[in-house]
Amino acid sequence: SKLTNLGHLEMTWRSRVQLRPLLVRILHKSRLRYYGKPEKTMDMPYQAYFEVADSSGMMSMVLWNSLCPEWYNSMNVGTVLLLEKYAVKDSYPFRTQPTPGDSQMKRFATIEISLNVRNPSAKISIIPEEMVKPEWGLPEVKYRFITRSELDGLPHNYSCDVIGLVTFVGRAERARKRGHCEDFWLYRWAHAIDGTSDQPFILELFATSQPDVFEHIHPMTYLVCTQMRVVRDLSENPSSTIYLTTSNESQIFITGWHKGQPYTKDTKVQNFIQWMKSQSEAEQIKKTLIGGYYPFPRPPNSFSDY
Repeated sequence: SKLTNLGHLEMTWRSRVQLRPLLVRILHKSRLRYYGKPEKTMDMPYQAYFEVADSSGMMSMVLWNSLCPEWYNSMNVGTVLLLEKYAVKDSYPFRTQPTPGDSQMKRFATIEISLNVRNPSAKISIIPEEMVKPEWGLPEVKYRFITRSELDGLPHNYSCDVIGLVTFVGRAERARKRGHCEDFWLYRWAHAIDGTSDQPFILELFATSQPDVFEHIHPMTYLVCTQMRVVRDLSENPSSTIYLTTSNESQIFITGWHKGQPYTKDTKVQNFIQWMKSQSEAEQIKKTLIGGYYPFPRPPNSFSDY
């Protein structure tokens, strides 16, 4: 009876000294961000943001500093939270935005929930899924899964989720971050098939905040990647250079991590599993590869074209 909702919070937050508790479900989760600088002395300069929703709509929630190592791995897509002490701030305008699975959901973009160690000291409770009641009206997590046969018809930068059987995974490579920076992004290429096309998904997988998953992507694994972005080289033949790359909100799951994930109810995921049951594992293993240098997109055939 003492709860508020996100829609009411947006209308009343400036006039309230005491903010009422919120009951929300996590729909999207970003990678962990480190913002430390040599000239600043801060113990744990970490930040992560989540998109949380209730029956009224969706809003960003930001987890700060030492709360990140304490809570980040426990807060997953689908987790239900009770937030009793939190701050509300005007939203940061330059943050990337995930594409919601439910296009009808209202988005409260003017403010964000801020969870800090102090002022106030955030009180966070995780509600086990078996205790979540239907009358709370919390939205289910929805996805935008596509098949490989649908990929060629999708526009550049389209956001989607994919599932496939890994047939190739390259070695980890590094790319220097933009600007005059000494930091690198770590990434690897992978191929995954889903039985709907002769062509695989070509996936550029950057190391997110899931090192235990990133390091164990192997051939014959069932791979799920969420919030991927379509990349087309529009200057060349668009269909020959189409691939998918991770975004800030991408999550990667491999065999052993699927149990209990919300996407297991998705129709296209279930169709893929049915297709896999009809395949010969021994035949698929013959087609798999691991490691090596993978130059992609491919350079032109002649140096003059290059």
